[in-house]
This record gives sequence, C-alpha cells and structure tokens, in this order.
Amino acid sequence: MKCPVCEMDCITPAKDLLATLPSVFLPCADCSIRNLDKRLPLPTLHYEPPCSCGKRFIDEVFAHMYTIMVEEGDLKQTDPLISVGTPLVHPGFAMDRPPFLPERSLILLTKNARKSTAQRLFLEVPEVRGVVKKDDFIPGITSSNLHSVPKVYELLAGCDVRADVYPLRTGPVVMYKQQTLIHIEFPRMGYPKIRAVEQHVGQPPVSYFVDACCGVGTLGLAAACLGVPHVVLNDAWYASAFWSAFNLEINRSYLNISRVKIFEQLHDLQRHPVMADPIKIAETTGEQVIEVYQGDFHKLYTVLTPGSNPVTALDLFDKNDKNTIQEFSNEWLKRVGGEIFVP
Repeated sequence: MKCPVCEMDCITPAKDLLATLPSVFLPCADCSIRNLDKRLPLPTLHYEPPCSCGKRFIDEVFAHMYTIMVEEGDLKQTDPLISVGTPLVHPGFAMDRPPFLPERSLILLTKNARKSTAQRLFLEVPEVRGVVKKDDFIPGITSSNLHSVPKVYELLAGCDVRADVYPLRTGPVVMYKQQTLIHIEFPRMGYPKIRAVEQHVGQPPVSYFVDACCGVGTLGLAAACLGVPHVVLNDAWYASAFWSAFNLEINRSYLNISRVKIFEQLHDLQRHPVMADPIKIAETTGEQVIEVYQGDFHKLYTVLTPGSNPVTALDLFDKNDKNTIQEFSNEWLKRVGGEIFVP
C-alpha cells in the first residue's frame, strides 16, 4: 500500500504483516549475538554487518549507528551507547527477548543526530526505517485543553510510519501510526487495555461502542474486530483521526465491511489540526457501521445515535486528571447513557 507520508510501499495490509509473525525478529542458525552494555561507550568503533539472512542483533545495529554519530561529531567516543537514542521497532509487539532486526524495521528517536547525520544513518544502516528528532515534550494532544495546537517531533530522514500489533480473542489487530505526531505507547506484556475492551464488549458483543479519545483507533478497532455492530471513534487531533480511518482500511479483511470511505486525507486535515465540533472523517459500508470523527469528546454526543446507550471507552492521556474524568462521566451518562470505563 502507498504510504501517505513518504508515498513509498512501506505500508503492509494486516494479513500480510501478520504472516511475518512471530519469526520477524528471530535469528537464523548463522546469526551472531554481541551483548553490549548501553550504559558504557562502545569499546571500539567497530560493528559487524548483517547476517546472510538479512538480520542483525539490535546491539550490533546500535554499534553501527553509534560509530556513524561519533564520526559525524554528534557523539563523543566517551558517550554511552544509550546516547544514540530510543529504538522503536516495526512491527511492535510485546517481546520477551531482544530482537534481531531485518531491513527497515527500526525508527530511531534521538536528541543527538543532526539532519545530515540522520540522512547517513538512513542510507548506511539497512535496519533504519526513519530518524526522528526527539524533544523534551510528548507529541500530540496530552491535555483536555484544546485551545492550542500541540507540539510535534521532526522527521530528519526516512519515514516515521510504523505499526503495532495487539492480540484479541478473535485474532490480532494491526495499528499504524506516525511517530512524529503521535505519542509513544508501545504494546505492554499482557495488553491490559485490550483485555479491558474484551471484558466490556462481552460475548455476545454489545451493540454500540464509542472510543471517545481514540488515538490511532486501537480500542475502537478492537471492539469492531470483536464483532460490535456499530462503533464510533473520535479524537480532536487530526493525525489521530486520520490514522484511525487509515487503520480501518488496514484491518478491513477482519471486519464485516465492504468499503471504507475516507473524506479527508492527511494534508487536508492539517488545515484544521484541532477541532471542537465533531466532523466525520471516515465511515464504512457493509454489515458493520464504523464511523471516525475529529472533535472534542465533550461534544461527541451531538453525532451519536439517540438512545444507543453505548459502552464508552475514555482513554485520556492523563489518567491522573480525575476531575475531568468524573465531570465527563457524569455529563456523558446524562446525555448519552450506557456504560463508561477508563481502560
């Protein structure tokens, strides 16, 4: 599939991506392993090339990136290996051991690489998918206050689109996201949010589910894959709304839908990065009704089916904002009804 960011073929439909699991990060019989202490400098500016199978242990990839960053003057040879940055693997899922990385499977978040260095990392390190300039803030919406445009990271080289995989009792769901625009939420062992959705959707599934602050759509798409007939996803941030719609198409073969209609593309949504009054971004045709909106979750009740009494997930970024959660819950139950839970 054509990527909406780099316009290359770095997007893989869910079935094709899932076919690579669980062997995508496993070594072959000839792969070598060198464990490096990330708190120490690289002993020598040396790294081994990828194995003949095309994979390389993640520590060896870090040694390669460290060597380039020292050569470019972005790091000193006395800096610890961890100074290279934070790795985000593609596809992401809960792992119990460090991965052997195939080609274009790593997005690097770094504070220390200049743009020219990032270009070299992308061109010379085959595992690097993209390099992102990390800063001292979290990208995207992190507050219920929607009066300002959120800050975002900068893409220095390559592409910043990657996917996470979440297991359901009906089969996995694949969620793509753009890491310069969306906060990092790497899958945790046990997948507690997914388990909470499964519990509240039930068997047989409830008839209506709302993901009020949907991010890239993980909880709402999980509910849809579990068989909920009518699902509404909503987020005030344009990137979240777009990728929620895009992920409908990615997972279309696992849903009872015939078509996904996306009304606004990524470049269109950039013109209204934060919305108050909900506008429809996408909808499906077929047996299941799935809708995606961009808007303030406080106003989402205006577009819902009257008397639907949905199960609503409120996955706010700041779970410690008890006042907002309580106020919204009371307001929502008066206007919409049903059940509300915080995953």
